[in-house]
Amino acid sequence: MIEYLMVFPERSAAEDAAEELADDEFTSVRVVSEALAGEDDAEDVDWVVHVVQDTIDDPASAVARALAERFASLAKEHGGWLDDDWSTAG
Repeated sequence: MIEYLMVFPERSAAEDAAEELADDEFTSVRVVSEALAGEDDAEDVDWVVHVVQDTIDDPASAVARALAERFASLAKEHGGWLDDDWSTAG
C-alpha cells in the first residue's frame, strides 16, 4: 500500500481534485482538513486529499512515480501541491 497527500489552501479545490480522482475510479480518496501547525484560528487550515493505492508497495517503482507525477500535476492545476515528504508505503 502507498499513500499520497495533495494539499490545497481551499476546500473547493480539494473537493474538485478528489472528484476528478473518483471519476478516474480511484476508490480510496478522501478530503480532510488539516490545521496549520501552531495556529489556533479555524480559518488557518489546509485541505488535504488523501489517496491510498493498495496495489502498490514500492514508492520507487515506475507506477508509484507515475502516480506521484500525476497527483502533483492535478494538485498544481487546482492551486495545490503534492506533499512529497509525506507519501509513504506501508
